[in-house]
Amino acid sequence: MWLSDEVMRGLLVVVSLCISLTGAFSQSLDSDFTFTLPAGRKECFFQTMKKDASLEIEYQVLDGAGLDVDFYLSSPSGHVLVSDFRKSDGVHTVETEEGDYMFCFDNTFSTVSEKIIFFELILDNMDDGEDPEDWKEYVQGADLLDMKLEDIMDTINSVKARLGKSLQIQTVLRAFEARDRNLQESNYERVNIWSCTNVVVMVVVSCIQVYLLRSLFDDKRKTRT
Repeated sequence: MWLSDEVMRGLLVVVSLCISLTGAFSQSLDSDFTFTLPAGRKECFFQTMKKDASLEIEYQVLDGAGLDVDFYLSSPSGHVLVSDFRKSDGVHTVETEEGDYMFCFDNTFSTVSEKIIFFELILDNMDDGEDPEDWKEYVQGADLLDMKLEDIMDTINSVKARLGKSLQIQTVLRAFEARDRNLQESNYERVNIWSCTNVVVMVVVSCIQVYLLRSLFDDKRKTRT
């Protein structure tokens, strides 16, 4: 009988921890996307939000002439909440109402160069209204094991928040690295082209100088016999 009680208590703790984990990792969502924006084009995206949630958008231009793009964010009612003009990156956070938010990247000012754009969305408070404390009703009797489930929940939430922040920072750093690498490769090609051009010009100028010098010392007098 004692073994049966221990097994039941263990199962109860496992169930409570699973519920805690599910609740801890369902509070925020994030996603990122990289796409190519052709010259003279505009691309718009939509994100459905709930009331009293939080929407954070971070974008960067990774490649393309000027490394700039126009950006604006509109509310479900059509009001422009954020607008950036000819910027290479930006971070914006808004408190949302229920509806579809639209954010657009505009490259119509460029007629030649396409842009590679990275953006990341972070959605907070997107839960379905469930009380995060509801899991406690499933753990009645767990105090017999002398375990502090509240402390476990706090630890899980702390680890989850730090892991989410670490993933966000790593994603942003990868985007910065991609932009810097594209810029360096572009500069490398330009340096090679101009170096080859300078070498060709120097060879041509040297040949012309040698020809002119030789022509100055040529004896053009005719020899009579």
